[in-house]
Amino acid sequence: MSLGTFTTSSALSMGIELELQIVGRHNYDLMPCAPDLLRLLEHVKLPGNVTPEMTESMIELSTGICRDYDDALAQLEDIRGALARAAERLDVGLSGGGTHPFQHWAQQRIFDRPRFHQLSELYGYLSKQFTVFGQHVHLGCPDADTALYTLHCLSRTIPHFIALSASSPYVQGEDTGFQSARLNSVFAFPLSGRAPFVLDWEGFERYFDKMTATGVVKSMKDFYWDIRPKPEYGTIEVRVMDTPLTITKAARIAAYIQTLGRWIQFERPFEPQEDDYLVYTFNRFQACRFGFDGTFVDPATREHRTLREDIMRTLVRLEPHAIALKSDGALRELLADIGGRGNDAQWIRETFAREHHLPEVVRQQSLRWMQRDKASA
Repeated sequence: MSLGTFTTSSALSMGIELELQIVGRHNYDLMPCAPDLLRLLEHVKLPGNVTPEMTESMIELSTGICRDYDDALAQLEDIRGALARAAERLDVGLSGGGTHPFQHWAQQRIFDRPRFHQLSELYGYLSKQFTVFGQHVHLGCPDADTALYTLHCLSRTIPHFIALSASSPYVQGEDTGFQSARLNSVFAFPLSGRAPFVLDWEGFERYFDKMTATGVVKSMKDFYWDIRPKPEYGTIEVRVMDTPLTITKAARIAAYIQTLGRWIQFERPFEPQEDDYLVYTFNRFQACRFGFDGTFVDPATREHRTLREDIMRTLVRLEPHAIALKSDGALRELLADIGGRGNDAQWIRETFAREHHLPEVVRQQSLRWMQRDKASA
């Protein structure tokens, strides 16, 4: 199969995808209600889409093309409202969070779509264990080479996105010690991790042709990389985030990625090289395990600092670009998270420490998602 040409898109436009938990209101375990939700939304006009995911206890919403933070937040709120009303009719809840704290993978059902059944046959039990929930952000790029340059520059900040969005400390009833345990499930897939170091589209096409010739892949969908190009959209897709507990935080994280993209594409602050990836897996692990307190090794200088310090430094450098994109308010809120308010994993752990009951944690998570966020009003 041919990779195809890289579609022209509006530079720095955004698209956001969020995978959501469907939970029962009697015990707050996952409920296989995606087919029913989709039927209720079939004729509802939305600014984006709502589609099935691997198992029937999850559902994915996606925005249309967004210009900026305000546009993204407005679209997310419209879709959230429609989903929440449909869920109310079914007497189920919807929730953010990268993992459901106590569901058991063996109880999940594969959604009845040919591709999902094919993946289930290929990956076995991993397919049901893939009942985890992430945020993906598409960033528009003016051409293919700029897309690859931006991809490899953004790879330096992958730990930032993980720490900011982390919301999966519990798996099957146990505290994993991780802030983002979700990515451990993703990393189990053979075509996950980082993209190959290629900076021109001709070279990337040769790589893709070699991979398809092996019979291992058929399309870009078969790559579960942390960031991957999406030539049919003219974007790169950042895929490492847990689904936040509110749409406001999801929009803020997308705004951070857009602002980084503007800095990278306008100032070209880095000359990417293969050696940048020497510390990539280490930095990624530190973010998953320790969040803002994780160690970050600068790939250029080899300096060690905390992720909190590195994100703060980056936000200072981004200020002119944030002002130009009108995302400075959103990024200040992320700065408040880093400075003391904490991420969603911290909120989940604090809620459990207070309630001592994981179903109650999920109930409160669901309330946060189902109710209109005051910050988005």
